[in-house]
Amino acid sequence: MLEERGLYWNPVLETLPQEKIQALQLKKFRRILEWAYKNSPFYCRLYQDAGLEPGDIKRFEDIQRVPKIEKGMMREVQQRTPFPYGDMLSVPLEQVTAFRQTSGTTGTPVYQAETWQDWEWWSESWCYILYAQGYRDIDRVFIPFGYNIFVAFWAGHYAAEKLGCEVVPGGVLDTQARILKMQELRCTAFMATPTYVLGMADAARNKLRIDPAKDLNIQKITCAGEPGASIPTTKKRMEAAWGAKVYDHIGATEIGAWSYECTEQPGGLHVNQALFLVEIEDIETGEIITDPGKEGKMIITALDRIAKPCIKFDSKDVIRWADYECDCGRTFRLIDGGVVGRADDITKVKGVLLAPTAIEEVVRSISELGDEYEVVVSKKGDVDNILLKIEILPGKEGEQKSILFRLKDQLRVKTNLGYQIEVHPFGSLPRYEVKAKRFKDLRKTGG
Repeated sequence: MLEERGLYWNPVLETLPQEKIQALQLKKFRRILEWAYKNSPFYCRLYQDAGLEPGDIKRFEDIQRVPKIEKGMMREVQQRTPFPYGDMLSVPLEQVTAFRQTSGTTGTPVYQAETWQDWEWWSESWCYILYAQGYRDIDRVFIPFGYNIFVAFWAGHYAAEKLGCEVVPGGVLDTQARILKMQELRCTAFMATPTYVLGMADAARNKLRIDPAKDLNIQKITCAGEPGASIPTTKKRMEAAWGAKVYDHIGATEIGAWSYECTEQPGGLHVNQALFLVEIEDIETGEIITDPGKEGKMIITALDRIAKPCIKFDSKDVIRWADYECDCGRTFRLIDGGVVGRADDITKVKGVLLAPTAIEEVVRSISELGDEYEVVVSKKGDVDNILLKIEILPGKEGEQKSILFRLKDQLRVKTNLGYQIEVHPFGSLPRYEVKAKRFKDLRKTGG
């Protein structure tokens, strides 16, 4: 069966002309809008207050009239019945078969209800991702994350099974045990955050004396949770450490797995337009951006999710349409360079707009620096200060002066800002298994 699919998990949808994709999206959008209006008290109030009924959406352009929702609304609605999801829920509580929640890195977790149909949809969306990245039924896939209430790689696990892969769940094992199990079973692929991909490689080399690129059989790695796999210098580090291809994907608990990088690695990610409607909104004017190259924040709709619909969700993710196509032949539009940052994180420092991803790109470009770093923005009086904490690799300490000169120079070129640099002993900065918290803006907390 997989051989019959050729390059694509869904050969029909992934190669549809854009005008037919847009027609499909309009049909699905009208369907989910009507479903939410009829079955969710929250959405019904939202649309009635805006003077909108589902029948008002007749053309694709009419979608812009539909009110947006934000994560704060999702948190607030959880105070209402039915517990614990609130009246955004669009199915009877007894139809909910799985509980997930967001990681809480940006505030109180959002609870996500899933019906069995929703969970099948999650798995299907991940099948597009894994198949495009070369996963096949001959792969043995290791999943090195703590199976928890966060969605993380749950759907990746089930999609790999759906593809026919052999899945090895490494949840309760510690990092060293996971590496040894991957070696023992000759696993060919695994999934993790970029931080943990680099952390595992570091543990393999320095604690087990295993060279992942030579002593393990990993051929492909799928990343999530952080933008690192779309940052060229971070991707290069990961691929060099493991001797494997590293692929990015983007998803979220409240949204779903909405985009993916394919084996062609064109420099951008395909938006799964068959299952999601992605709009890019100008941060200043609110106008929808359809042309390539201009950054804006993503407004997204999950077109097939029924338990707790995600309709016109303001994700705060900053993205831009690519001005190129992919050689893989997929007609889904590409976003250039993945997620550029979050509207919440892109902040002004000394009057200059700063994206944390720009700092990561510089740090990871200097081979003598370790994988971990930390950025602290603070304010003394009226003056902003940026402190960058770094580690120098063992054996490179004697080159510190040259390293710091290059680091400061590249930071100035890439971000137009000056930094206070602190060199910490190798291994002393925090290590993370899931999402890293390397950027701390103390000005927002009065620090």
